[in-house]
Amino acid sequence: MKFIATKYAGFTYSFFMALLMSCFMSLVISIFNVGLVEGILSIWLKAWMFAFSFALPTIITLNPLVQKLVNLLIKN
Repeated sequence: MKFIATKYAGFTYSFFMALLMSCFMSLVISIFNVGLVEGILSIWLKAWMFAFSFALPTIITLNPLVQKLVNLLIKN
């Protein structure tokens, strides 16, 4: 069963891309900066919330520009 209308596919893609990219990148950067210390889960979740709050608007804003750049590079 599908829950989201097709016209929201771009936003849905952006949401999940921001969610997953900010998740993995904040985890990697948190471990890189502080190591596998006690409380890393708490540190990472704070970093993830912060990263996602910037990732989603950034992806939504830059998506049209990225699509134009891709269209310039791809042959028809």
